[in-house]
Amino acid sequence: MQQFKSYFTGENNPENDFKSKNTVSIQKCFRTSDIDEVGDETHLTFFEMLGNFSFGGYFKEQAIKLAHEFITQELGLEIDYVSVFVGDPAAAGATAGAGVPKDEESEKIWGSLGVKNIKFAGREDNFWGPTGSEGPCGPTTEIYVNGVEVWNIVFNEYYQDLSGKLEPLKQKGVDTGMGLERLAMVIQNKSNLFETDLFELIFKILPAEMDAKTKRIFADHARGIYFLISDGVRPSNKEAGYILRRLMRRLISYQASVDISKIFKAIVENYSDFYKELNLKIVLSIFEEENQKFSKTLSTGLKELSKLKEINAQSAFKLYESFGLPYETIKEVDAGKAKNLTREEFDEEFKKHQAISRAGAEKKFGGHGLILNTGELKAGSEEELQKVLRLHTATHLLQQALREVLSKEVSQAGSDITPERTRFDFNFSRKLTPEEIKKVEGLVNQKIKEDLPVNFVELPKSEAEKTGALHFFSAKGGSASGGKEKYPDKVKVYYVGRSLEDAWSKEFCGGPHVDHTGVIGKFKIIKEEAVGQDIRRIRAVVE
Repeated sequence: MQQFKSYFTGENNPENDFKSKNTVSIQKCFRTSDIDEVGDETHLTFFEMLGNFSFGGYFKEQAIKLAHEFITQELGLEIDYVSVFVGDPAAAGATAGAGVPKDEESEKIWGSLGVKNIKFAGREDNFWGPTGSEGPCGPTTEIYVNGVEVWNIVFNEYYQDLSGKLEPLKQKGVDTGMGLERLAMVIQNKSNLFETDLFELIFKILPAEMDAKTKRIFADHARGIYFLISDGVRPSNKEAGYILRRLMRRLISYQASVDISKIFKAIVENYSDFYKELNLKIVLSIFEEENQKFSKTLSTGLKELSKLKEINAQSAFKLYESFGLPYETIKEVDAGKAKNLTREEFDEEFKKHQAISRAGAEKKFGGHGLILNTGELKAGSEEELQKVLRLHTATHLLQQALREVLSKEVSQAGSDITPERTRFDFNFSRKLTPEEIKKVEGLVNQKIKEDLPVNFVELPKSEAEKTGALHFFSAKGGSASGGKEKYPDKVKVYYVGRSLEDAWSKEFCGGPHVDHTGVIGKFKIIKEEAVGQDIRRIRAVVE
């Protein structure tokens, strides 16, 4: 319901946008939290969610009656039981000291419809939200058919603020979610999701000798890959692109006995009547490109893996950092050596690596600096410090120049600055040409020659983000327990230019920097190289 959040709070008017206070949706959804569980009979990454929503149009009675009618009359299914919120007297309530009461109204409505088997559960099972750190939330009632939860109906009655306190919403609303795959399972009377007709064509193609778990992983990940690419996601080392890369590399590790093009054709056959954006040619092209990249990395990394007697979190992270081998591949290619390795340990090792690299920088310069995220500014004497400041500002110019010459998708992957040189890592999929290096170098020197002022403003983080300033994102889903890098409530935005609005370069950074670019001197790139899968490194000096 993320996209409907503002309608529940009253910020937007549904009648202006939907011509009604009520609406329905069929949404493509992607769940990242359970990727490691995929392969059993219940977990999916990609799925479709059916929902009906009301923003002050109807509430509990009509929502429950509509659900009951659809399940029992339209679909002809029998409800095993429903669950209702039992109440929580200890919750931060609508008034001081008050909790969230038992949902007796829903209990009575279900009873009036002839449903006798009503179970009660607490906040963990029957209270939903908020989406994010604050927002609409409320008690839920769930419908079970053949032992499967098929429909969750949320009654948004409260707004939870950042402190966790609940206040009554001025306008009560309904938000429901019913998974199509689960619905298909109970309608078709199947024992699990993968036996439904949604997966039938894919399973016919997979080799008979392939074990059931691998078949389920293949079927799920192939669908997820197809829809992510069709929605514009491309494999990368950050955010949604990183999730896509995880799925693709896991499939690549398995695909020796599978014609992936046939799998993708089956997905098109299943879904193209409903989703016109599905393009087989594009999906095959993107997959093959990633296949070629990863196959080379896989070969080198597996040689290193074979030399190890046992794989722990430290050695697994080194394989990832040096050769791009994801956690899944390490676990699945040599499960015996990695039998004691867990995802939690792997992620903890990544976070430890980040924390160590940040600590020295924050100790010296007291900032949350973007530029310091995977390295630190190293300076001893005052003379060395001045050289580091010149290189630090030059590194900001370098990042902006790379984005202008190569692509706006270029983003920092780390840096390390000493009085002798700057070392800057960035996401990019290929070697730079000599012409591109010359253009980048020339653009940085042009901005130095213009002697632009360097200033900063301190802003609330939300306001700083609106300025368009670059800020660091950590990888999601595999390398870290993902999301944005942690910044304080107030951040500094350093900008190079006459004003923040028309600045040529602007970034979240703790500083320090030079006062104007003219003091930097001549900037020179001395080396450009690969340091990992789709990670390039530039070493540069100022003279």
